[in-house]
Amino acid sequence: MKLGATLRAFPTLVRVGFAESVAYRAEMLVWMLTMTMPLVSLALWSAIAAAQPIGRYGPREFVGYFLATLVVRQVTGSWVVWQLNQEIRTGVLSRRLLKPIHPLIAYSAENLGALPLRALLAAPIGIIAVLAGGVAPAPRDPSTMALWLASLVGAWLIHFLTMTLIGTLAFHIESSTSAFEIWQMAFMLLSGYLLPLELFPPWVRSLTDVLPFRYMVAFPVETILGFLDRPAVLAQLGIQWLFVVVMGACSLLAWRAGMRRFSAYGG
Repeated sequence: MKLGATLRAFPTLVRVGFAESVAYRAEMLVWMLTMTMPLVSLALWSAIAAAQPIGRYGPREFVGYFLATLVVRQVTGSWVVWQLNQEIRTGVLSRRLLKPIHPLIAYSAENLGALPLRALLAAPIGIIAVLAGGVAPAPRDPSTMALWLASLVGAWLIHFLTMTLIGTLAFHIESSTSAFEIWQMAFMLLSGYLLPLELFPPWVRSLTDVLPFRYMVAFPVETILGFLDRPAVLAQLGIQWLFVVVMGACSLLAWRAGMRRFSAYGG
């Protein structure tokens, strides 16, 4: 399908994805509730910081950080790895291949279609964060907000493309979700999801700067909280989008290799 036709069809695919998320809203709610681990971290670290601040973080600062983390996680999440794993193993992918839209485009639209429901949950959390005093009011500078939105888009793309890359392992092994669980453990530890990265030892912080995990959570969170100056935001945005390009290229190569195997076995 040509690019122009794909672009025209994409909004319709997103609307279909939204309709499906509404139809299966109970499952969607359960899925969103699995992303509330920052609330557990908030309770833990706020209690510790009540006795003495940890670096720049007192109880109020931890409220701001973890509620912002929860918002970022909600609006950048994806589940394509489970879709790919199931549809490859069951052969349902064959039906997608008969359609004129590339399956990866369709998967992305379906995942984006759930964004309004996730944003609906994230919005009151953001308001609570501001009212609690742990978060400064959102920047009024349009350029700052634009950079933050670009960081959210980049974070979503890294999530989606990484899950796509891991999901294509199902072309070669019985289940790709086992490999994803290993990735998920590294993500939770090194992304800033469970605790701010600046609380790690310096050598770990240096390591996170060159891994994609930071740019999936900590970077957008630190941007909206004003922890980074403009040059740092621009530099890290460039690194984030470099990861997007690399993950995109790797995902396409893995998809093509998987398609050759899928076709060879009569998928």
